[in-house]
Amino acid sequence: MVPSLANPAARRLFLHRHALAEAPTGPASGTDLARLIDRIGFVQIDSINTVARAHHMILFSRRQSYRPEALKRLHEKDRLVWEHWTHDASILPVALHPLWQHRFDRNAVRMQANWKKWFRDGYTDQLDTILRRIEADGPLSVSDVGEGEERGKGGWWDWHPSKTALEWLWHTGQLAISRRDGFQKVYDLPERVIPAVHRAAAPDEAAMIDALNRTALDNLGFADASELRAYWHTLRPEEAKAWAKAALAQGEIIEIEIEGAKGQKKRSFARPDVFDQAALAPEPTGRLRILSPFDPALRDRDRAEFLFGFFYRIEVFVPEAKRQYGYYVFPVLEGDRIIGRIDVKAFRDASALRVKAFWPEAGVKLGAGRMARLEAELARLAAFADCDRVEFLDGWQREGLG
Repeated sequence: MVPSLANPAARRLFLHRHALAEAPTGPASGTDLARLIDRIGFVQIDSINTVARAHHMILFSRRQSYRPEALKRLHEKDRLVWEHWTHDASILPVALHPLWQHRFDRNAVRMQANWKKWFRDGYTDQLDTILRRIEADGPLSVSDVGEGEERGKGGWWDWHPSKTALEWLWHTGQLAISRRDGFQKVYDLPERVIPAVHRAAAPDEAAMIDALNRTALDNLGFADASELRAYWHTLRPEEAKAWAKAALAQGEIIEIEIEGAKGQKKRSFARPDVFDQAALAPEPTGRLRILSPFDPALRDRDRAEFLFGFFYRIEVFVPEAKRQYGYYVFPVLEGDRIIGRIDVKAFRDASALRVKAFWPEAGVKLGAGRMARLEAELARLAAFADCDRVEFLDGWQREGLG
């Protein structure tokens, strides 16, 4: 009989692995910040700045002493993290760079098949030219290239050839992101960005597959093969399945059932000591916190719905008239529950963080104690967003729609 991990224990372990169980206190710069990023695996980068950009929100929700300049220094000066792709652009521990060399090769094969269909002609002619220019003149951004080239207006598929060439070189590991000016990437040669110790020869492919599956499982606490594959978004489905089969046979992992929020069961893989680890995981603090829509704990929307009973889809690209909630709505975590979602935006010109709406989840009441916790968290978030007050707009307390 397959043993079962009860839903409260599964939530507790999952939140602990994502650094969302303990109070969001403690140091948040230098090696302390690097260890936090290593613990949660990756920090997704996103340009939307409704309150703060996603990567800053993700780190602030775990360490409220965090300030954006700490991540900038960690990336651009200390070189303890680097920027590349998981399921999306992300900040990653620099120790992962050797494993990504296989991804660079896989990207090149995939892109050879697709990019000539997606992008305008001419970018392949720019590859050597851009590499030689960066080698001779130093780092550059998109605004430094493409003089005289026609610039499309249709979206990413209409990039001018030099921009496409820069992205090609980055995705295939021939360039690295040295820094960002504002939100614009500045590209340089990897040997001037990635420390030499992390540019050593890549492990063989079998070792890469093993390492990515292991780290995915340890960061998640438990996972099925599809979740293992999706975590770093690098492995092929058959590679995750074959690894799990071999690890089961060797006794390195076990198969368990995870109980969902509604009592449903799901087969997953875990370390043999998963029940001990779940028992040792701390009870999540009752402190309320507002999460980025791109938080690593919520990236897998189906997993979040299974574990927490929380259905969430971002509506940025949904026409306003068809939105159920709002353009950019933040999930709200309290203890081991996601209790609702909040539509909040920083108006820095007025130094005000304005709350447009809060929708509670089913069964959640906004009583005096919870209201006080929400106000306290909003005050902290306002300070982080360089606002000196919180304003609640008329009609902000809504009925749950889900």
